[in-house]
Amino acid sequence: MLNKCLWRPSEERINRSNLKSFIIFLVEYYHYPEKKFGYQALHTWSLSNKEIFWKAIWEFFKVEGDMGSNILNNSQQMPGAEWFPHAQLNFAQNLLKETCSDDSFTNNIAIVERGEHGRREEISFQELKDQVAKVRYYLIEQGVQKGDCVAGFLPNSHHAIIAMLATASIGAIWTSCSPDFGIQGVLDRFKQTLPKVLFACDGYYYANKTIHTLDRVASICESLDKLCACVIVPYLNSHDQAALSYTELSNKVLWTNLLNIEAPTLTFEAMPFNSPLYVMYSSGTTGKPKCIVHTVGGTLLQHLKEHALHTDVKAGTHLFYYTTCGWMMWNWLVSGLSLDARIILYDGSPFHPKNTQLFDLIDEEDISIFGGSAKYYAACEKYALAPSKSHKLDSLTTVLSTGSPLSHESFEYLYDQVKTDICVSSISGGTDIISCFALGCPILPVYQGELQCIGLGMDVAFVDDHGQELKHGKGELVCRQSFPSMPSGFWNDADGAKYHAAYFSHFENTWAHGDYGEAIFHQNENNQGTQIGVMIHGRSDAVLNPGGVRIGTAEIYRQVEKVPAVFESIAIGQHWKDDVRIILFVRLQDGKVLDESLIKEIKYNIRANTTPRHVPSKIIQISDIPKTISGKIVEIAVKKVVEGLAINNTEALANPEALDLFKNIPALQED
Repeated sequence: MLNKCLWRPSEERINRSNLKSFIIFLVEYYHYPEKKFGYQALHTWSLSNKEIFWKAIWEFFKVEGDMGSNILNNSQQMPGAEWFPHAQLNFAQNLLKETCSDDSFTNNIAIVERGEHGRREEISFQELKDQVAKVRYYLIEQGVQKGDCVAGFLPNSHHAIIAMLATASIGAIWTSCSPDFGIQGVLDRFKQTLPKVLFACDGYYYANKTIHTLDRVASICESLDKLCACVIVPYLNSHDQAALSYTELSNKVLWTNLLNIEAPTLTFEAMPFNSPLYVMYSSGTTGKPKCIVHTVGGTLLQHLKEHALHTDVKAGTHLFYYTTCGWMMWNWLVSGLSLDARIILYDGSPFHPKNTQLFDLIDEEDISIFGGSAKYYAACEKYALAPSKSHKLDSLTTVLSTGSPLSHESFEYLYDQVKTDICVSSISGGTDIISCFALGCPILPVYQGELQCIGLGMDVAFVDDHGQELKHGKGELVCRQSFPSMPSGFWNDADGAKYHAAYFSHFENTWAHGDYGEAIFHQNENNQGTQIGVMIHGRSDAVLNPGGVRIGTAEIYRQVEKVPAVFESIAIGQHWKDDVRIILFVRLQDGKVLDESLIKEIKYNIRANTTPRHVPSKIIQISDIPKTISGKIVEIAVKKVVEGLAINNTEALANPEALDLFKNIPALQED
């Protein structure tokens, strides 16, 4: 049965979309067939004309730089394809360029920073450029050059954006962790990339707590062999000179002192398209984090495409995503500056001082595009928040969700209790590609439980164990053609062996992403042809396999979390008597107890809406569920604990103590 249609864009919205403007551009300059206005036709064209498509992205968005004469070398190799091999550009320049025709553009607000303790700060585009120039000058004085690493241990504040842009302006490489990482979690990352300069905060606020971090900063500085300077951002106290005494490193300075520097006019180093821009890290829940290298040009082009064409970001759009500097959505959010959007930052708990904290921001800051994790929206529903009744939300046009699959129920919640006339776009990709394989589209309907479309220029399919495409049914998500935002490799992986093993060892010349899902086909209206939506059923390495039947964990979570008494859940497969049995752990609402009646209700919900194979053999109440710092539950880590295996890296978790709850549970030793 096809999923229910929840929303359709108006003709007015379609006609003023960036996507329609882009198609008109293709018709005028690239002989695109004028009758093929529908999204799916455009997607098909973007694959069969991939060099022209990505060239058109560069030209349509007027990328600053020299594109060069050649678009793609070794086009059939993956890895091995080389995009824009002769192009030169600078990432920071493209985020700070003045594309707005308004003469007062540089006085417009680029960043609004908010915090749970009432912090509000505005930074104009001109102030942003001035501060980037000062930090750039400081970095150069410390000897930072092209190819050096600069690191941030910072809250989601303007300091991180400025430090990143200053780093990129030189042609150096930015890498960051949020300050809720423990010392070992930071060192597992930064000891691999060996930054030359560290930007670090004195602390941060979360859930009405003040967390001081200078002791951790001191330990981090002492453990980084190539560190030559540390900039302390006094986030808790902007005049705290005492912060400088917390590390033995002789070369340290307060952020506020950098702003007094007399710096020359901001300039930008032109870099090859495939030069490293970011080093990002895998979650590290099953071992030391992988250091994933993303390129200057690939990141820029992919983010321009996703922001403008898939999310409809325009000059002046107020863009918000609830994230930290340790999650790739921070990098994605910041790229909105390239389209002259206003970036709204928030640091702190999403439910403090009120459960409606983030919805309050929508009204207070006129946010039009609002993003959060699927877990956040599920929690809002469990808290019975009804923003449609308590807030105006006049500015809101789009809601984004990622981190895990957005359930059918959360889709309905957003339309029933938030706003009826919004485009709810569930998006999926990740740190590995610093972007999305499947995401939203402003000219397409929204179907319950589905990501609206496969991204332009992304040759995504779902395949069986032999790599054969599945037109219907669930399989591994793969990408069969190269794309510019593929990482250039892993840090300290000279021969590319680790990189190849991570993505290309399963299917030859094909990117295997590690997601388990399926394509859903709809016959669209308005003569737009077929719409191909996507459903993600979980990570393929967490797929359950009882009796040889593959089951995505998201299929179970959807049914379990319909039960009002259940706050959240986690499912694993336990090896048992030459087979696998499904074990479901449930965290209940406060005051609720897992009794026989509730067990029957959960099992009935699963059986009635899926299959008998989905019904867990055991349901066990648990008081907490371990998650990564970006909010993802960690099935593999829990499975290892249940099976008595060691977890090598708990520093990647927001609540590592929760793993102890899964040790030596008597019920798991019984039939």
